[in-house]
Amino acid sequence: MSVLFRDFAGWEKHCHETGDPLYQPVIAYEIEQKNRTEAFIWENMAQAYQVMREAVQTGLTRDMTSRSGMVNNGAKKVANAPVTVLNADFKLLVARSLGAKEVNSCMGRVVAAPTAGASGILPGILTTLQDLHQLSDRKIHEGLLVAAGIALIIEENASLAGAVGGCQAETGSAAAMGAGAIVYLLGGTVPQVFNAVAITIQCMLGLICDPVAGLVEVPCIVRNASAAAIAYSSAQIAIAGVDPVIPVDQCVMALGEVGQNMETRYKETALGGLANTPTGRAIEKQVLVQDIEILPDAPDE
Repeated sequence: MSVLFRDFAGWEKHCHETGDPLYQPVIAYEIEQKNRTEAFIWENMAQAYQVMREAVQTGLTRDMTSRSGMVNNGAKKVANAPVTVLNADFKLLVARSLGAKEVNSCMGRVVAAPTAGASGILPGILTTLQDLHQLSDRKIHEGLLVAAGIALIIEENASLAGAVGGCQAETGSAAAMGAGAIVYLLGGTVPQVFNAVAITIQCMLGLICDPVAGLVEVPCIVRNASAAAIAYSSAQIAIAGVDPVIPVDQCVMALGEVGQNMETRYKETALGGLANTPTGRAIEKQVLVQDIEILPDAPDE
């Protein structure tokens, strides 16, 4: 990836011919394109993962209430729910993904991975996977680099932004990054890693971006949790050897095509979907009133 691969096929071909692990071309890309040293890259990955862990911890231990009132400690409610639908690990995955994203909505420190609106997905995925499989921090950092390479290729051929391609491009891409990282971290083959990406995109294709009141809170936070769950299921399907049928590069092509043809009202404009429901509009008016009330008085002329 010293020159950015245009597709997953090129990335796979390079690793097959050179024997490089998947993360190595991403390091080469960072060195050549951004003039960074390898030492800096590893240090940066360590810092990013530390911020992710802190966001998870903050979301599960501190008050997470947003000014709009739409965020009200959802992660802690899930973690402490007396009725359990999921097993303990799956429940923790959901709680952690919710918590890290709630930190973002409450103006805390997060890693945009690949965006702030999807900032709960990789933290929830990687911290839970690390606990489940006793993975070293260094291994997790490798997984982050693999996830970054996945994002680079999706961005090149489609989009990572909800304002461009809908939520399929934002939480969908983050889930694809996470699914690929999971398979890599558990020793899957390169084709299996990319199959996980393909399966995830297939599951997320067509998802609109419709934030209520234009805030990255509802439905964004719960979508982070569901996207993390989809990443885990996609990784399990791929590492079991299930063929996604449609190759990953064609799935990315479909992601871009759907995004291009999605109506503007469904691209982070708060004009359609949940944002356009009666409750959504009422919340929007209330948020606008709150914003006006906190504006300072205009100076006398």
